Order: sequence, then C-alpha cells, then structure tokens
Amino acid sequence: MTQVKLDKALAEDLITSKLRILKQYIDEILTRYNESSSKEFLEKTRNGTYKNAEDDAVELRQLLSEYTKLQEILNNL
Repeated sequence: MTQVKLDKALAEDLITSKLRILKQYIDEILTRYNESSSKEFLEKTRNGTYKNAEDDAVELRQLLSEYTKLQEILNNL
C-alpha cells in the first residue's frame, strides 16, 4: 500500500465529507421504505416483509460497512 503525507485537518475534512455522503445514501434507502433504523429495515427484508428489497439491503450493508470503516479511521487520526 502506498502512503502519502496529508494534513490532519484536510484528512478529517475529506473523511467527514465522505461520511456525510454515505449518510445521505443510507437515509435515502431507509426513506424509500419509511424506516428510521437500518437494523429494522434489514430484519424486515430478511423476514420477507419487504419483497424485492434485497438489492437495497445489500447496498445498505455495504454503505454501513464503509461508514463504519471511515468512522474508525477518523477516530484514529
């Protein structure tokens, strides 16, 4: 992996911006199903409450994973 030097404030700004964008995508999916909790949405998709929501559930899981990773990076700066 290549490493580069980056000002801490700039790194924080970039990560925060990316987190904000990911949050918007997450909220869009939840709004589509009138849900406020990703956990509830994923559970309802799993148990069949939301038919044809599998693609959104997969996308949501990926977004949440990326969000968590970025949050950890931000916390460790």
